[in-house]
Amino acid sequence: MCRNIKPLFNFDPPATDDEVHDAALQFVRKVSGTTKPSKRNEVAFERAVSSIASCARELLDSLETSQPPRDREEVAAKARARTAVRFA
Repeated sequence: MCRNIKPLFNFDPPATDDEVHDAALQFVRKVSGTTKPSKRNEVAFERAVSSIASCARELLDSLETSQPPRDREEVAAKARARTAVRFA
């Protein structure tokens, strides 16, 4: 799966619609094998992104957990540390 698609559930503050759209866009790009569709396929591409974003938002809104929300800055700092070790 795409490395650019990040977990969006159980964060404080919750995932924004832009984050959900970006994840859907990455998914559609991966599945279609293209980053920019041809003019002929543009409508289908955008329809897929919209549909997947809607489903993802519905999923995120319906999930439940007993764990406390994760801090975005803390998760980002851990990711930066892993990247520094990986590319050092």
